[in-house]
Amino acid sequence: MIWRWRSKISVPPSNLLLSGGLRIVASPIKSTGNATAQHSFSLKSLTNNHHRNCTQTTPNTKILTPQLVLSTLRDSPSDLFALRFFLWCAGQPHYFHDKPAFRHMVSVLSNLTHRYGTVRGIVNELESVGCVRKAQTLLLLMRIYWCGGMYDMVLESFEEMYNYGYVPNTYARNIVMDVGFKIKNVDAALRVLEETKDPNFLSFSIAIYNLCRLYDADNAKTVLRCMLRRGYYMNPETYAVVLNCFCKLGRLDEAIELLGMMIVLGVPISVAAWSILINGFCKLGKIELAACLLDKMVKVGCSPNIVTCTSLIKGLLEHNMLEKAYEILGILELKGCFPDLVLCNVLINCFSKMGQYTDALEVFSCLGELRLTPDVYTLSSIVSTICLSRQYELLPLLISGHSIQPDLVVCNCLLSYFCKAGYPTGAVEFYNDMLVRGFLPDKYTFAGVLSALCRLGKTQAAVEMYHRILCSCGDIVDAQIHTIIIDGLIKSGRYHEAMSIFRDEKFPLDVLSYTVAIDGLIKAGRMERACALFDQMKKANVVPNKQVCNLMLSGFCKRGDINMIKHVLQEIVARNIEIDCHTYNILMSCSSDPHLVYSLILELRSLGFLPKDDQWLRLANGHDNFAHANFVSSSISRETLDMSASSSDELLDSMALVG
Repeated sequence: MIWRWRSKISVPPSNLLLSGGLRIVASPIKSTGNATAQHSFSLKSLTNNHHRNCTQTTPNTKILTPQLVLSTLRDSPSDLFALRFFLWCAGQPHYFHDKPAFRHMVSVLSNLTHRYGTVRGIVNELESVGCVRKAQTLLLLMRIYWCGGMYDMVLESFEEMYNYGYVPNTYARNIVMDVGFKIKNVDAALRVLEETKDPNFLSFSIAIYNLCRLYDADNAKTVLRCMLRRGYYMNPETYAVVLNCFCKLGRLDEAIELLGMMIVLGVPISVAAWSILINGFCKLGKIELAACLLDKMVKVGCSPNIVTCTSLIKGLLEHNMLEKAYEILGILELKGCFPDLVLCNVLINCFSKMGQYTDALEVFSCLGELRLTPDVYTLSSIVSTICLSRQYELLPLLISGHSIQPDLVVCNCLLSYFCKAGYPTGAVEFYNDMLVRGFLPDKYTFAGVLSALCRLGKTQAAVEMYHRILCSCGDIVDAQIHTIIIDGLIKSGRYHEAMSIFRDEKFPLDVLSYTVAIDGLIKAGRMERACALFDQMKKANVVPNKQVCNLMLSGFCKRGDINMIKHVLQEIVARNIEIDCHTYNILMSCSSDPHLVYSLILELRSLGFLPKDDQWLRLANGHDNFAHANFVSSSISRETLDMSASSSDELLDSMALVG
């Protein structure tokens, strides 16, 4: 609500009270003959303070200002007197309380509620100090409770209106309706709106805003139709809220319809509304339509800002439409609209995900020229970029000279950086420093320090910390933490302890956990344990992926176990896992006898495991080196890990960067 913050009150001489030889504004608490000495003293203190803050313009005229009222409320010797004074001021002609006054009264009324228990109890106490009970009193109590988020007391005040025989007006019903939405009782809130005899513009605006906040688009449309039938129209800000609701829910057709209605009604379409639409289309991957909207926006004379372009550039980069993204960046620069920090963060993050690490680093290097100060998101993004590009030596050079107060996410990224840069000792020291500075570790922090301890060969220390973590905050422990400790135990030869983690059903484990363990067991020559773990993985309903199947194939090929190779291949086919060049390379390493490989490939083709062409046969015979090279180059993808170079360290590094 918007309250007028200043007004003048003319007080007739007959309403002035002489106290201690001083002429002051009439007190909100009328002194009675049986008043206690304490009440008389409190009243005098209150009114004297009121006089000190008043500015006299004429002998009989005083000015009541929000500053004066707030100062008097703060100096009041009693919460009850403060409330009485607040109510008296609200009853003066042309005076309206401002927001600071309402915010101050929240604590006052909260204390009174705690003391007297109910709204009726507070009203009775007000009557005892001369405040006449009336509907305005209960309405003001509702507004204070509403301002303080004490929604149960708002509803109690509303009920007391009926109990005292008053009929709540539209304003009171609007408050109750808003409370209904706030406590997510949508049906009750809509019923209040429906039963309101004379709903006004605010009634419909409150309902539409709250319904959109709850993403209840269907009811929002119903209320909007009712609003239009009564001759009310939303303001541009409310239209933007509805557009945002439709876009967040992916209902873009309805968003476009609403845009058309705005154009027909002559509603000015703000930059924010265009930005919401463009962002909504980008998030659903409809980049071409988003670009068309940008063109339409320019044609109607609305200039896009950096926020509008950020959404579109992000969408273009995520769909590898680099040329169009660079084109928009160039247009922005020509118009003198340079990237802000949000756009730079988006560019760094998108370039890093696309593998264009040089571009990401260049954007970070240009922040100084743009007079932008990196924030914690920028720092975490650039640390992730450096770790992905393995250019660890660049971090000290890039961040030197920047004063950034790190948060937990940045600290977790730096922990990961120290480990991947080959400096686990630094990670442990950094973790200890985090604790000294008061950071509360989360699961990513624990993952970083456990990884560092394992890389230092301090497996026992890692195990001890792991058990402390399970005891103190086991609810945040996930598969990543279990995987790290499993890898450390296997590398140190403590296979039994590693396998005990898999036997405990309380621990959440994923396919990466099993992959790391199977990889370690195979490298250690423990193929039987690896087979048992592979079977346990399937029993635990963890679906094997291409990586773990290739690991099992690799282990059996080293042993020359043709039957088990066939068994794993049948598993691969049954799960619709693609047989690619890595699978072929593993099979070729099965034996030095080419006839054995040729027979195996023939059998696989007859069973339908391999494509019905001659390329596999030529590869097996070794007659077509060009076909071999072409097949391998066409089959390799960035997401596929070459099993000949795989290790548990690389598998762990394939996890998402911490934070």
